[in-house]
Amino acid sequence: MQGCTDKGLLITTGTFTRDAIKEAARDGAPPIDLIDGEQLVQRLKELGLGVKITMIESVEIDTAWLAKI
Repeated sequence: MQGCTDKGLLITTGTFTRDAIKEAARDGAPPIDLIDGEQLVQRLKELGLGVKITMIESVEIDTAWLAKI
């Protein structure tokens, strides 16, 4: 990172390797926040940005239980 910045931000829809996480937190390096796919989805849900949340209830018949009565 160069210029007038205090922190970097990297976002991926996947995951970061252990080495990438270690490098982002390395002493002496400019701080870099890493946001992986799971964190990205959670933040989009929290902020309601570009997502719709639908709760679905699934009910199944327990035929073995019903056969007993």
